[in-house]
Amino acid sequence: MYYCYLNTPIGELLLAGDDDALTMVGFPQGSMRREPEAHWIYSEKPFTAARQQLTEYFGGQRKSFDLKLRPDGTEFQLDVLKQLQKIPYGTTVSYRDIAERVGRPKAVRAVGAANGRNPIPIIIPCHRVIGSSGDLTGFGGGIPTKKALLRLELENSQFTGGSQAAAG
Repeated sequence: MYYCYLNTPIGELLLAGDDDALTMVGFPQGSMRREPEAHWIYSEKPFTAARQQLTEYFGGQRKSFDLKLRPDGTEFQLDVLKQLQKIPYGTTVSYRDIAERVGRPKAVRAVGAANGRNPIPIIIPCHRVIGSSGDLTGFGGGIPTKKALLRLELENSQFTGGSQAAAG
């Protein structure tokens, strides 16, 4: 497993993966803060495209990512992650919306848990999921980071339908 860091406006992100795919993005704080494991090898080379695309995203020039990803999880968790990738830039949806989209309308809490363990946040945009009341609920990078990501997207998007992102 390779890893490197990327300085961003929300802090230093940890990127991890192999020659084929990105498997993890770790936040600098919050419950999804990650450290490289002892056997990992530092190398920026496998992450050239990811670093470029994330830099463009934080600069307001990129609205979607074109990267090979390999998240881990159960079949249900991976279904949730697929639905997260369909949320348009600059918009938000509720956990209930995602539960309905995966065909399990009563599994709102399970969707929240799957969302919360997203191993590739930002690129798989779990920050675009909010509570049914519009509240910015828990986020692996912390609520201030979630607010910053939603604000970035709101400032750089042209409204295209759906719920407008709340940047509170």
